[in-house]
Amino acid sequence: MPDASQLRDSTQIVLPRETLVGLEARLDDVCTVSVVAEGEDDCRIVGSPVEIKRATEFLARHGVNVR
Repeated sequence: MPDASQLRDSTQIVLPRETLVGLEARLDDVCTVSVVAEGEDDCRIVGSPVEIKRATEFLARHGVNVR
């Protein structure tokens, strides 16, 4: 059975909210994900593992480091 943290890592990305300024609409056009506020400063991008991979690649092309 997979570890819960591995499943979480493959279905979400947590970033500072300011990172998505100017990118959120384009990210929404490219990927089927939800962007949810996480506290005051962060946001959580949630989607299927395939969509999170696509979102990670999109963000990397736009200079956002996703670990």
